Amino acid sequence: MNKSVNEKKGIPEELVDESIRELCKLILKSNDEEFIYNFFVCMFTKPELKDIASRWLLVKEIDKGTTQREIAKEFSMSLCKITRGSRELHKDDSAFRKMLEMSKNL
Repeated sequence: MNKSVNEKKGIPEELVDESIRELCKLILKSNDEEFIYNFFVCMFTKPELKDIASRWLLVKEIDKGTTQREIAKEFSMSLCKITRGSRELHKDDSAFRKMLEMSKNL
């Protein structure tokens, strides 16, 4: 049987997906930025928060036209991570693109 890495660790992919969707719904219900920030701080470790923030930062930098090599050098990020972000950003119907557009209205 070919199981995913998470299933091998005991977490079925369906449960992972269900849990993420539940968290998304709960975050969507809240209209309190400070509460959501505090939830993130409780949910994630400092290195995990830094990783989330760096992924968002690299998407914004790519959108501004910063080259992948410049991003890698300036923020000490792997080209692999940056390339993945760039690929996701340039997909049709990109969630990254939609989030960037929403961020411009903040």
